[in-house]
Amino acid sequence: MKIGILGTGIVGTTIGGKLVERGHEVMLGSRTADNAKATAWAERLATQSAQPGSAKHGTFADAAAFGDIVFLCTAGSAALEVLRLAKADNIGGKILVDLTNPLSFSVKSTPTLYISGGVNSLAEQIQKAVPAARVVKTLNTVTADVMVNPSLVAGDHDMFIAGNDERAKAQVKTLLHEEFGWNTLYDLGDLSGARAMEGYLLLWLRLWGTLGTPNFNLKILRSIS
Repeated sequence: MKIGILGTGIVGTTIGGKLVERGHEVMLGSRTADNAKATAWAERLATQSAQPGSAKHGTFADAAAFGDIVFLCTAGSAALEVLRLAKADNIGGKILVDLTNPLSFSVKSTPTLYISGGVNSLAEQIQKAVPAARVVKTLNTVTADVMVNPSLVAGDHDMFIAGNDERAKAQVKTLLHEEFGWNTLYDLGDLSGARAMEGYLLLWLRLWGTLGTPNFNLKILRSIS
C-alpha cells in the first residue's frame, strides 16, 4: 500500500518507519521537498529496508497525492495550515488518519486545550477543512513508540477510534491490528467522539509526570455483573 505521512516530527517518522518496515511504500511530507529531517529519514531507511525506494520524501502536497491512505502527524496547531498546503484535491475521498491534539504550551507548566472539547474538536475542524476526506481519529492518546508497538506496555490495553465513515473506520481498525498490533479498539462513534479523545491528553500529560515515563496506556474494565 502507498501511504502518505504529513509531518516530520517524532510521530510522523515513527509511524512512517514502522509502515516501511511492514512492507509499505511511504512518503514523508514537509513544507519543502528538501527538508533535512525527511531526507535523513528516507536515507536511513534506504539502508535498512528490504525494498529499496520504499521510503520517500516530498512536500505535503506530494505526500497527500502519493498516499492511498494519508496520516496527519503534525502538531495540532499546524494541522489546518498543513492541510491547506497539502491541497484538498490531493486528499480527495481518501482516508485521513488524524493523530493530532489541540494542545497549547503557552504556559509551560500547565498545557491546555485551545479547542473546547465540549462542543468541538480539532478532528471535526479537520473534517470541515477537507470535506471529501474520510477522517478517522485514533492513536492520539499514546506516545509515538506505543502507537506502533503496543507491547511496550505490559498486558493487553486499549485504543480508541472515531469517525463518520464506518467503512473507513473498519479499514483503519484492520491496519492498526495487522501492522501495529492493536487488539482491542473501542469505537466511540462519529467524529464528535474525538472531543473526548483529545480532552484525555490533559490527564495523559499529568500521568506522564507522575509515572516518569510516556510508555503507559488505559485498559477498560467492565462490571462482572
